[in-house]
Amino acid sequence: MDLAGRKLTIETGLLANQSHGAVTVSLGDTIVFSSAQMGGVREGTDFFPMMVDYEEKYYAAGKIKGSRFVKREGRPSEKAVLNSRLIDRPIRPLFPKGVVNDVQIICSVLSADLEVDPATTGLIAASAALCISGMPFQGPIGAVRVGLVKDENGQEKLVINPTYQQEESGRLDLVVAGTGEAITMVEAAASEVTEEVMLQALDMAHAEIKKICQLQEDFKAAYKKPDREMTIVADNEEVKKAVAETFTKADLDTVKGKTKGETKETIHVLEDKLLEKYKEQIEAGTFKSGALKGALLHAIEQNMRNNILEKEERLDGRKVDEIRPISTSVGILPRPHGSALFQRGETQALSITTLGSPGSAQIVDTMDEDVIKRYMHHYNFPPYSVGEVKPLRGPSRRDIGHGDLAERSLIPVLPSKEEFPYTIWVVSEIMSCNGSSSMASVCGSTLSLMHAGVPIKKPVAGIAMGLISRDKDITKGYKILTDIQGMEDFAGDMDFKVTGTHDGINALQMDIKVKGLTVEVMREALMRAKQARVFILEEMKKTIAAPNKQLSKYAPMIMNLVINPDLIKVVIGKGGETIQKITAECDVEIDIEQDGLVVITAKDQESGQKALDWVKRLTYIPKAGEIFDAKVVKIMEFGAFVEFLPGKEGLVHISQLAATRVNKVEDVVKVGDTLKVKLLEIDDQGRYNLSHKATLAPTSAPAAPTDTK
Repeated sequence: MDLAGRKLTIETGLLANQSHGAVTVSLGDTIVFSSAQMGGVREGTDFFPMMVDYEEKYYAAGKIKGSRFVKREGRPSEKAVLNSRLIDRPIRPLFPKGVVNDVQIICSVLSADLEVDPATTGLIAASAALCISGMPFQGPIGAVRVGLVKDENGQEKLVINPTYQQEESGRLDLVVAGTGEAITMVEAAASEVTEEVMLQALDMAHAEIKKICQLQEDFKAAYKKPDREMTIVADNEEVKKAVAETFTKADLDTVKGKTKGETKETIHVLEDKLLEKYKEQIEAGTFKSGALKGALLHAIEQNMRNNILEKEERLDGRKVDEIRPISTSVGILPRPHGSALFQRGETQALSITTLGSPGSAQIVDTMDEDVIKRYMHHYNFPPYSVGEVKPLRGPSRRDIGHGDLAERSLIPVLPSKEEFPYTIWVVSEIMSCNGSSSMASVCGSTLSLMHAGVPIKKPVAGIAMGLISRDKDITKGYKILTDIQGMEDFAGDMDFKVTGTHDGINALQMDIKVKGLTVEVMREALMRAKQARVFILEEMKKTIAAPNKQLSKYAPMIMNLVINPDLIKVVIGKGGETIQKITAECDVEIDIEQDGLVVITAKDQESGQKALDWVKRLTYIPKAGEIFDAKVVKIMEFGAFVEFLPGKEGLVHISQLAATRVNKVEDVVKVGDTLKVKLLEIDDQGRYNLSHKATLAPTSAPAAPTDTK
C-alpha cells in the first residue's frame, strides 16, 4: 500500500522460518524484521510475561559504532529502550486476560534510509508477526508518526511520517497506534500545540491506521498459521464465591482514605476477617491465602469502579475533576545549583538542577544519528517511595520512559545555547508515590530550573488523566478522572499524561487497558487536562513566579566571545599547546565551536576573566597607530623582532629603536627586554612594522639664555 508517498510492504517466508511468526516490513528503503515466538509457562507465573526488544543495527545505516574500543552492539541505547516500550504498550492489552505463556517479540532494523524514523515500521512489523503466529492476538494494530511542519509558503500543516529534517524543524512529533476501530496508544513531543491541532493530528493518524490494519488483515488471511493454545489462568470461582459470601457492598465501601496508608488499613481489616473465616480451608490446602487476598482486591477494585460510574465517588472522597492538595517549595538543598520539592497528595518529586560547561553535554551514539544533548532529565523511582524493599539495579525501562517524558516536556521552553550556554542536568528523585509521579517530576523540574536561574520561557506542568468504563467498554458508559492516584491507575482503564504551558501541549503519553478510544473521548480528556494544567501552574506560581535573576554562587561561571573562525587554530596552538596552557594556568574549561564561539567555564570571576583576556589577546586584530608592550625575541643587524601580542611578532627597524642614531641594535636592546612599540603599518604581505621611537616623548628644545643683569 501507499503510505504518505512511500511504499509499505509486508513479507514473510524468506527469513527465520522456525519462528512462529516472522515478517519483514519495508517502508521505502527502511526494512524492519520482526519475530513473534511463544514459549511455555514458568512455574508460579501470575502475570503476562511478554518481552519486547527493539534492536538498532548500526550496519542498517552503513555505520560502525562510534566507540573506539567496543564495536559490537551491546546494551540497548535509551532510544532503543523507548522504542521497545513504544511497541510493547499497544500490543500488551490485545492479548486475552490471564495469559501466562512467555511471549517474545524482537524487532531488528536491517536497513535504514535515514529519512523516516523506523520505530512505527517496527510496531507494524511486530503486529504483523503476531497476526500470522497463531497466537490469540486480538490485533492487528497500525502505527504512524504525525508532524506539524511548515510548507513552502511558511504555513503549518500536518503530515504523515515526516522526515527527520521535518521533525527537527516542526512543532510536533506524534506517534499514534491503534486498531481499525480505535486509538490504543499515543506518544508525543510538541511545542505548545493546541488541543484542537492535536485532535486533528489524532484523527488524521487514525485514518491511515485503518488502512494499515486492513493491509495486515489481508496478509493474515493469506499466511496465518494454525491456532496455538495459550495457557490462560481463569479466575478461581470458588474463591470469588467465598469473598462474595463474606462481604456486603457496605463492607467494600469501607475501603477508602485520603492516603495510601489509610486505604491499606481498611483493606487489611477485610483481609484479616476473610483469612480468619477460612482458616481451616487454608490449613487444609483447599484455599490459598494469596488467592483469597487477590479475589478480595479484585472485588474492592470492581466496587471502586462501580462507585465512580454510578455516584462519581472516589476512594479519597474527591470529585472526578478534583486535584489532590498541592504544596511546593524551592531551595531546600543548599549546595545544588537549583532544587525544588513538588507534592501532590502523597506523591513527592524532589528535583535537582545541576549546571555545567558546554563540554559536559552528552554525546548520544545511535544507529541513525549522533546527537549532542545539552539538557538531560533523569527520573529515579527507589523502592522506599512505595514502602517496598528491592535491590537497586539501575534505571528500569519505566524510569527511562518517565525521564524522557519530562525531558520532552521542558525542551520547548529552554533558552537557546546562545542565551544560556550551560549544560543542564535535572534529576527527579521520587521520594513518595501514590500515582502520577512522572507528572510530579515535570512540575518539580520546572520549579527547580527556575530556582537555578535557568531563563525558561514559560513554566510547564503535567497532569495524569484516568478512565473508568463499564465492563471495559466505553460504549456502555465511562467517567474521566482528573489526577489519578495509585489504585485508580492500577484498576482503571487509562493513564493519559498531558504536559504543557498555559498556551499549549508539550508532551503526551497514553496507555489504555480497553480495546481503544475514540477521538471524542480523547477530546474530553484533553480539555479536562487543560483545566487541571492551568490550575497547577497557578499553584506553582505562588512559590516562584519567574526564574531567579542570579545563579547560585556554587554554579560555574560561563563567559563567551565570538572570534574569527580563522583564528581558532591560534587559540588551540600547535598540538593543543596554547589552549592547554590557558586551561592549566587559569583553571578553566574552554569549548570552541566551529563558528568561532568560545565558551569559558570557570570556578570564579577572576580566573574566568584571566582566561577571557588571554583569548582576546590571542585573537585581537591590531590596527595601525595602536601602542603595545612588546618583548624582544630575536636580534638582527637591521633591527629587533618583538612579540607585541600573543603569537604576533613584528619588526622594530634599527632606525626606529631610539630618538637618536643607533649604530648597533645590541647597544639599545637585547633578547628578553621589554619596550613600548607603536604599530606603524601592516604591509601588503601582512608583516607588522613597529616603532619604539614613536612612543618616546619628543626631545626638548634648548632653553633660551637668561639675562643676568
